[in-house]
Order: sequence, then structure tokens, then C-alpha cells
Amino acid sequence: METETVAVPDSSPMSIQQKTPPPEASPKPYNKKSFVTSLMEAATLRTPSFKEDTYFVSNLKSSEKKALQELKNKLIDSHGSENDCSMWSIPLLGGDEKADVILLKFLRARDFRVQESFSMLEKCLAWRKEFGADGVVEEDLGFKELEGLVAYMQGYDREGHPVCYNAYGIFRDKDMYERIFGDEEKLKKFLRWRVQVLERGINLLHFKPGGINSIIQVTDLKDMPKRELRVASNQILSLFQDNYPEMVARKIFINVPWYFSMLYSMFSPFLTQRTKSKFVISKEGHVAETLYKFIRPEDIPVQYGGLSRPSDLNNGPPKPASEFTVKGGEKVNIQIEGIEAGATITWDIVVGGWDLEYSAEFVPNAEGSYTIAVEKPRKISPSEEAIHNSFTSREAGKMVLSVDNTVSRRKKVAAYRYVVRKSTVV
Repeated sequence: METETVAVPDSSPMSIQQKTPPPEASPKPYNKKSFVTSLMEAATLRTPSFKEDTYFVSNLKSSEKKALQELKNKLIDSHGSENDCSMWSIPLLGGDEKADVILLKFLRARDFRVQESFSMLEKCLAWRKEFGADGVVEEDLGFKELEGLVAYMQGYDREGHPVCYNAYGIFRDKDMYERIFGDEEKLKKFLRWRVQVLERGINLLHFKPGGINSIIQVTDLKDMPKRELRVASNQILSLFQDNYPEMVARKIFINVPWYFSMLYSMFSPFLTQRTKSKFVISKEGHVAETLYKFIRPEDIPVQYGGLSRPSDLNNGPPKPASEFTVKGGEKVNIQIEGIEAGATITWDIVVGGWDLEYSAEFVPNAEGSYTIAVEKPRKISPSEEAIHNSFTSREAGKMVLSVDNTVSRRKKVAAYRYVVRKSTVV
């Protein structure tokens, strides 16, 4: 058995023990690629090449600058100096850079075809006025049971985009479905609530060249009742695409099931090619490793392999986590040293798709002292959320957190964080 030691960001030593790797699997016979596989590969290839607009007018092509000015002229001809020609409290005729960001979103959505962009913008202004979109954030729509479950803003991605999570598996429950979508009025109220969630996210944007001007959407397809939600899904997609152009920098689908080909075929007619180019597809069992590419683990909800719990959201910015990987055939020991007698250490640790053995022990510094098994070795199931625990030491020593992946071939993403509070007893 070989052992090596590496340093992690918080300077805690982390030892990695490697066993002889299992023999490689026999080559699989060639199979024709499924639609989902082809879509995943295409999305993976396209994603790195997608580059979000900076919205600097100076970076536009001459034809695009011309289109922007023509759109402004059409707005002036249509609205004059009306003060109600605004979105998100930004006057579109104000002539400042924030207005340019919004106008460029509509132009980009229609490939800088001025008349089509203008028509889209006019319809959006009319819809926002009729819908009352500017005041919807302050309304109490009575969907407390859906908050934090179905659609919610939580945290930011690595580049600073607000992240919106969507999960509709709860509607497999027929009683819940009837309560929310039972008739036309209930559906309208749900759509209004869904717009409210999106408006909250948009209120976090800068609307500034070079700033954060779009959000990230994470959509969980696990247990989603595709047939029952077809009407609601189509209405949401149509409403968002017509009235919120270029507001999503990336759309990440997670827990993609086998029937995604049918689901995608249903959604596809409502999506532009540019929207499709922003897709990231993650099949079941690969949620954490996909999300870690775009979002830090302390900002990812625990149900998706992160460290963020609802109760954490009231405690200010999350404490940063240290990330590491656990290769197949490895055992990783995280050693947290320098713990004084009487101090309390609190830690969080998670491995994406666990399915390995975890343990925690406290090792006193004094010779002859016994190692304390804080958490005995146990197998962690793939669905288990991040572990949160505390231990108060009677003597000085170190805490060792161990994750044993020696029986697996699969590499897994992981993260941990900790805080040590010294004893206040004098």
C-alpha cells in the first residue's frame, strides 16, 4: 500500500492511501448511441464554448451598434418620453448603460433583428403592466409549502450568478398536484408565484456592462410527473422566454431520467438555439460532480451533494469549504490538528454519491492515550446528505475524518469545513 500526503487549502494534512486498483472492466460491445447520450455529449461539447455577453457597447460590431440605436429610436417614436417605459426600475429611454443592457438582451434574443426585437419588447412591456410584474415580489401568494422545495433562489455560482433551483417531483403526490394545479385559477396563481421567484432573482442582478446580468437555473428532473405537468411546464417556458430574454446564463438539468428524450422533444419547440447551447445535462448519480464544476459546495443544497442547509441561510455568508477528490481505490484521511483541551470542533463533510465508508476519530497528543472513536466506521448510502457533527475534547489532539473508497473504481468529488471554538472556562 502506498501513502502520500498533500496539502489542502486550509493547511490541514490529508493523507491518501491507495490500494492496488481493481482490474479494468472488459470493453463493452458497441451500442448505438441513445438520444439522451448524444444530447449529453453535444451539451458537454457546446458548454465551454458558450460565452456570456459583457454588454459593453464598445465591444459590439458596427451592425450591432446600429441595431441598438435603431431600437432606441423606435422606442422614442412609440413612447416619447413616457416614464412608464421601464423594466426593473430602469428607464429604457434614460440613455444610460443599464438601459443598454436590457435592450441588448432583447436584440440578442432575436439575433439583432430590430423589428422583431422591438415587437418582443413592446409585448413584454404590455405584459408586465397587465400582469403587475413590478409589484409581484411583495405579494403574499400563499405558497409557503413550496418554498425551498419547488422553486427557490439559493446562493451563487463560482462567477457570482444567483442560482435558482427547480424541482417538481413533489407533484407526483396526487393530493399535492390537485391542490396546486386542480383548476385554471390555481394554475394561474402558481404561474404568478413562479414569476415572483424569478423576479427575486433578477433583483439581484447588476444590469451593468461587465457585471452579473443573468442567473443560473438548476432543474431537478427526478420523479417529475411529465404528463401531468405538461401544461404548466409549457406555459412557464413560453412566459419566461417571451418576457425574460437572456436572463439565464446556464441551465443545468440534473437527475436526468431515461425518458428525457421525450421531455426534451416536448420542450424543444419552445427554446431558441442559443438557449439550447446553454444546457448542461447530468444523469442520475452524477449530480454533485456536475454542480461542483459551476457552484461551490457551501452554496449547493445538501440534497444535491453540497453543504448548504436551510437553517444556514439565516447565519450570513456561508463558511467556505475545502474541496478534494476521492479516487477509486483510495482512502483519504483528513487530519485537523492543533485542537486544544476543552475546545469544541464542529465539522461538515460530504462526498458526492457517497457509497463508501466514513469514520471520525480523535487522536490525543499525549503518549499512551487512547484514540476515541467519535463516529465508528459505517457505510454511507448514495442518497445520504452531508454529515454535520461536533466533538468537545478533554485533552489536546487532532481530529481525523476518513473516507474509504477502496472498493470502488469511481472518482468522487468531496468537500469539508470545520470550526474550532476554544473553551471559555478559565
